[in-house]
Amino acid sequence: MRLRDTIIRFVCIIIAAALLIFAGMRLDYINSQRQQMKLISNEPLENAPPSLAFATVAMGAFRGLVVDILWLRADRLKEEEQFFDAKQIAEWITVLQPRFASVWEFHAWNMAYNISVAIPATQPEERWRWVRNGYELIRDKGIVLNPKSMGLYRELARIFQDKIGSVRDEAHKYYKLQLAMAMEPLLGPADNEYFKDLAEAPVDWENLINDANVLTLVDALKSADDSFEDRENFVNNYLSLRQNPRRFKPEAFRVIDDFRINNSRVLGKFDIFARAYQLRRIWKLEPVFMHELNNTYGPADWKDPNTHLPLDWRHPDSHAIYWAAKGLKIAAKEKFSVPEINTDRIVNHSLQNLYRYGKILIYDVKPREVSDLAMPVQQKEVFLRPDLRMFPTYDKSVRAVIEKYRTVASKGGFESLQIGHRNMLENALLLFYQAGHTQQAQKIYNDLRKLYPSDEFKVDLITFARICLREEFASIGLFDAEEMIHALLRESYFRYAMRDDDEAAGREKMAREVHRHYQTSYRDENRIDLPDFDILKYSALIDFLNDRQYPVELRRTLTARIRIEKPELAERFEQIEKKMLKELEQSRQTK
Repeated sequence: MRLRDTIIRFVCIIIAAALLIFAGMRLDYINSQRQQMKLISNEPLENAPPSLAFATVAMGAFRGLVVDILWLRADRLKEEEQFFDAKQIAEWITVLQPRFASVWEFHAWNMAYNISVAIPATQPEERWRWVRNGYELIRDKGIVLNPKSMGLYRELARIFQDKIGSVRDEAHKYYKLQLAMAMEPLLGPADNEYFKDLAEAPVDWENLINDANVLTLVDALKSADDSFEDRENFVNNYLSLRQNPRRFKPEAFRVIDDFRINNSRVLGKFDIFARAYQLRRIWKLEPVFMHELNNTYGPADWKDPNTHLPLDWRHPDSHAIYWAAKGLKIAAKEKFSVPEINTDRIVNHSLQNLYRYGKILIYDVKPREVSDLAMPVQQKEVFLRPDLRMFPTYDKSVRAVIEKYRTVASKGGFESLQIGHRNMLENALLLFYQAGHTQQAQKIYNDLRKLYPSDEFKVDLITFARICLREEFASIGLFDAEEMIHALLRESYFRYAMRDDDEAAGREKMAREVHRHYQTSYRDENRIDLPDFDILKYSALIDFLNDRQYPVELRRTLTARIRIEKPELAERFEQIEKKMLKELEQSRQTK
């Protein structure tokens, strides 16, 4: 018996030794794979105090203890409003523990929300720099090291939706303008065909220059201007040349003119590649996924209800949808989590924002006298208007989320989703009714009656709408006010085109009263200031004339009546239109 036990022990020792030797032989390979997959985080701290640098090296495996101490310190500094000190400590934590997703959220949030507002509102460019630092930190570093962290995608989407897209910050108009102006040169005509071409564009440089004709264009630009010798910045310089030729030698733009005349196909191909390349490199936006989101969440085409038009990628909420949807696609798990639920909410809230104020108008404004404490005057300003085309997408998305969480949400949570959907339908039918789309409003009202039966819905559409309008006028918010003004003015134009002049005058009068009420109440608060009433009248007219739900003849009747019967109004509109056309022509000439 003893002999057998000895033999067993001896065999086990041999097997154990063999396994240890085999494991040792695999160690180099495992370490190299960990390095490639960025699972090793032993980079030394830069600009850290000597005591911290020594502690991180000396403690080795106890780095986690150092991180815990630093985390507590950073949180305390934040509570004490020492935001810059908290930022420095958060940077050290990200180096020590790059897989700690929460610190990336903390670090980005601190820069975008705390440090930015610590800077005076009279320096919006400095505020914008910190907001941009916040979202770039998560997008370019945090998510790269933590690609499965739903929380990071949610936080990134929240910065676009809440910090840039809302009116919480006094400099929000500046943020919106900077984002829109940066994205605009990359969007071309921004139709479905364009985004399809972006999605199909070559991903890397080598694939592109396999085309001999494209290589000819590249070589010609290199010969024309030494700036194009820099391979790393070639695309960036090319896009700058198309927008601002004066920065380069005249020979460079003559190359562009020559290809535009003699080989427009090659120039168009390189244009598409350059914009797709820049979207990937600078904005980390994948054109294939952008095209997919356009087809899923884009506004409805009134001519073809089954077709979606592209999202407006100048709008911060489109970026919020991109990152939230990407997080749901990459990091969602079989069992629903709180971060996933909150990320779904961001998608729906962004769709709601695009529906309520998703149309962007960048307009030149005249400088006006302001006090030293006021915001600096911008030569361009962003105006946001309702986009009724987003309602079908928004409604469909909300219903999908309700269905998704039907079996997993608590009774109270599920009821809150239904209450939110019901309120949304009520607001939508009023908006469509005020805009003159009674058929669409009736369809929404029928859905409301079917999904959420109630005694208050037993009256007809017109009676219900009038009751709601009286209640809403007494307690509306800023965006509700702007929506109501636009809707009332559109309805006024519709009634005027139909020669129902009394109703038309009544709608315009009500719109003017809402505008006067808010301008009087919030005159000194820049962040909730409404555009001039003439601008709103003009933008509502453009919306009406571009709305293909109305017959062409009806729209022509409207313009004819305005020219003949209201020449002073037509003259004001012509002045606004000339200014906008001049700006558009200047923009085209620089491309």
